[in-house]
Amino acid sequence: MSEQPQPAVETVLRIPGKWSGPEELFSRLPDDVRIEGRNLVLPDGVEIECSPMPRDDQFAEVFRGSCRSPASPHELAIVDEYSVNVCLSGPGGSLDAARTIMQAGAAILQAGAGGVFIDNSGLSHGASAWLEMTEASDADALSYAFVGIICGRTEVWTMGMHILGKPDLTMPRADADADQDTIIETLRYVCAGEKPIDDGHILADEHGPRYQIRTAPADQFNSDSPMHNPFGRLKLISCRSIAEQN
Repeated sequence: MSEQPQPAVETVLRIPGKWSGPEELFSRLPDDVRIEGRNLVLPDGVEIECSPMPRDDQFAEVFRGSCRSPASPHELAIVDEYSVNVCLSGPGGSLDAARTIMQAGAAILQAGAGGVFIDNSGLSHGASAWLEMTEASDADALSYAFVGIICGRTEVWTMGMHILGKPDLTMPRADADADQDTIIETLRYVCAGEKPIDDGHILADEHGPRYQIRTAPADQFNSDSPMHNPFGRLKLISCRSIAEQN
């Protein structure tokens, strides 16, 4: 039986900096990284599409409101006063692809940018945090960098798992409030595991079964949105709730 083709995912980063012009940006890149035409060329020869975008009046505020952990005053000052947003676009849908575009983002940061905003998950990170995650480059660092956790009134869900080639996760808000580490632990388990989890999978610990995985409805984004996850969504259902219903 032939393997099913993987869904196409494009990862998009926006990286603001205070450069006087392209020449300053090019001159401050690491020695083994270069720009050729519209591509950033990494040391291993991989090319990532690189497009400069002009300043707008909303981005700095969006960046500040989306930081997963506090950026430094210096990093925020660069974001507030940025002159150019470098947009990097590259293939996603796997841990290796995520590492590649993370390295591309790090190269622009080393040229003096203030941080990274991810279109696919709405997360931002200061430059120093991104460089630390790039150095680690393991599944935990990648999931922390690219995947957001959103708390709604009735549900909690992840956004950005498709960058890593995984389905997003959702669970009832009441269960998440009662067991706050569950969705984070499951996210890390999914990202680190070689075997995928799908409908019917049981999550257990030393005390026995805790949650059952069920297929959830697709996200609300159009298929051409960078936030749309073509790998779908999975819902964590408490085994206790299932037992009570039976």
